[in-house]
Order: sequence, then structure tokens, then C-alpha cells
Amino acid sequence: MEIKTAAKKVGLNENTVRYYSDNGLVPSVKRDKNNHRIFDQEAINWLMGDKRMREAGMSIDDLKRYVELCLKGKSTIKERYQIIENLKVQAQRQLEEAQKRVQYLSKKSDIYKKGLNNKNEDILNPKKW
Repeated sequence: MEIKTAAKKVGLNENTVRYYSDNGLVPSVKRDKNNHRIFDQEAINWLMGDKRMREAGMSIDDLKRYVELCLKGKSTIKERYQIIENLKVQAQRQLEEAQKRVQYLSKKSDIYKKGLNNKNEDILNPKKW
């Protein structure tokens, strides 16, 4: 399939698909006689994997390394596992930070809700603290 169809199928824009294929993140992409990219199911699989890893927070450099390791095969499973574990720890940290922000904002929202009933003074304005 052509790039437009491939991009639509995986939910990426065409420029991202071009970038991924030009930077070795879709190693199985082929070219036709006019040098247009042709995506078969294996290339779609790579694109989906790339997309999911990026959504999980993986950097482009780490993704390149991950793809290189995948191409080397089974002997790299341990190293790939470690990359995924490190990414999971990073995501867990980000989740905890997001939960702290939500707790803070919930408390602040409750204070503002109470402040809506206070007709006398704007006690919520840092200028008034």
C-alpha cells in the first residue's frame, strides 16, 4: 500500500510515516520503480510498534536502538526487556507526578468552590494573602 493508506491505517500523519521510514524505524519498507514507499503488512507492524512506543514515551533515539535490537533477533530479548522496564519506571514516575497535580488541583478547586459563596473578599487571590 502507498504511504497515504499506510498512514491512515496506523493513525499517523504522512510526514511522520516518512520520517520513521527514512530514519530506519520501518526497516521492511520497500520502494517501487518510481522510488515511492510501499508498505506491506510487516511495514505496517513496524509502524504500529513505533507509534505505540512513542505513545508510551520512548524517545526517537531509544526507538532506533530498540528497532536495531529487534532486527538482531532473540539474542537481544534481555536488552529489549530492560528498555521496556526503564520506560515503565519512567511512566510510573510521570503517573505519580500527575496524580499529585490532580490532588493539588482538586484541593484548590474545592477552595475556589467555597470562595464562590464568599461575597466579601477575594481570599483566594495571592495578592490578598
